[in-house]
Amino acid sequence: METLTRTSASSTGGPAARNPRRWLILIVLCLSTLVLVIDNMVLTVAVPSLTEDLGATAQDTQWILDSYILVFAGLLLTSGSLSDRFGRRRIMIIGLALFGLSSLAATFATDPGQLIAARAVMGVGGALVLPSTLSILITVFDEQERRTAMSAWSAVAMVGLIGGPVLGGALIAWFWWGAVFLINVPIAVIAIVAAYALMPESKGPWRKPDPLGAVLSSVGMVAIVWTIIELPQGGLGHTSTLVALITAVVASVGFVWWESHTDAPMVPLGLFRNRDFSGGSFSLTLVQVGNGGLLLVLSQYLQFVLGYTPTEAGLAFIPVAVASLVFNGIGAALGSRIGNRRLVVTGLLVSASGFFALSVAAPGGEFPAVAAALALLGCGSGLAMPAAIAALMGAVPEEQAGVGSALNDTIQQMGAALGVAILGSVVASGFRDRMPDTAPDAAGSSIADALAVAEGTGDAGLAAAARDAFTGAMSTSFVIAAVGVLAAALLAHLVMRNTKTPETPTPDAPTVEAPVADPEPAPVLAAH
Repeated sequence: METLTRTSASSTGGPAARNPRRWLILIVLCLSTLVLVIDNMVLTVAVPSLTEDLGATAQDTQWILDSYILVFAGLLLTSGSLSDRFGRRRIMIIGLALFGLSSLAATFATDPGQLIAARAVMGVGGALVLPSTLSILITVFDEQERRTAMSAWSAVAMVGLIGGPVLGGALIAWFWWGAVFLINVPIAVIAIVAAYALMPESKGPWRKPDPLGAVLSSVGMVAIVWTIIELPQGGLGHTSTLVALITAVVASVGFVWWESHTDAPMVPLGLFRNRDFSGGSFSLTLVQVGNGGLLLVLSQYLQFVLGYTPTEAGLAFIPVAVASLVFNGIGAALGSRIGNRRLVVTGLLVSASGFFALSVAAPGGEFPAVAAALALLGCGSGLAMPAAIAALMGAVPEEQAGVGSALNDTIQQMGAALGVAILGSVVASGFRDRMPDTAPDAAGSSIADALAVAEGTGDAGLAAAARDAFTGAMSTSFVIAAVGVLAAALLAHLVMRNTKTPETPTPDAPTVEAPVADPEPAPVLAAH
């Protein structure tokens, strides 16, 4: 088995040797990431047909969606630690195999229970794959090329995010709902074969196991995500939600205490003392709050207010995908000149302007204005996200790349989950407040219910009132998202250092220099 070795410039007098197959390896990593992202987005348009075919109840449907995210979020940190210990390629291949086999099982599920179980195993596979992809990337690429590789990796994830609903709609139209799972199988097989053929193995030095840390992190993350999922439904007055919240607090506090006192912590919490890591991670959390709610809220607007089909709603997000792809490349090119902090702050300011523009454009109902606002969001995301991830991962020691990548994934997952919960709650409460008092009680819970009542009674006025109420509530949610992104920009400006990617060495100057920061000092607000 080929083992990855990296020779430092300082020890050899020259730059570390670059893997000649690194760009092919990047394709494998992007393919592995793509299958995870597409699967989640494809499922959103498959739910109605699979629910009808399997006879699933509303509770079954909720578990079909939530079983994956609960297992996935709960195992991210543990799987990152496992990849550092046992080998990143090995863990990624095991994850791809689990993901492919469970996707095959989901394809031919005959009842909701089978599909829920298959989705849970898919969550295990996804948790093993995702941290490994980014950790392999940062061990294969050196400082000069890492930003470009990360930009490509981020761009592919964005393509999957937008393309998932479109692909799902096409697969369901041409085949049946099982095709949205079956498509994962050949992709997983190709990625496994390519990983064996192209990818070197890499791992960190041997570390003492931390089983208590693994248990506490898994219990804490599952409880946090469960609380976020359940909170908008019944509030803290619901017993299960309150128990989940207490469990989340106890497990999370216990995890932080244990990791701070054990001799061999699974997660190096000391990383948060690094200004680039803490600034990048907290900024990403705030950004993902807005991004997580965007797809949920805007998809409903496009379908219930503008009357788009699920496939058309997916295609409507093309402006954000194209802009993100273009500005990912621009950001990668500017990274060595502008620096991480300036790139992150600039991108976040552009993203905030996109959310503000969306809050104004949407009530008019004209899609060109909405598309322009989405393009602004794509531009900002393309500039900010890769730079923030580059800063965050640049602070992680290479021997802990797996758990560092898992921290990044966990942070973004938490932000997205919070975004769905927070912005979803804002829209739901705003919708109820804006509905006329004369509206039937059955029409006050959601726009879908209101339109169903209006269709059943032939009340065109109720339908118009419901669309107006949802649009007004959505505009408020986008203003909140914009304020959150502005807060992220301020946080990044105050905390992060303006680290730049070293220039590619020339034959006359072969020494690889460490990342440098601008002379101007940034105020120190990070925890030390």
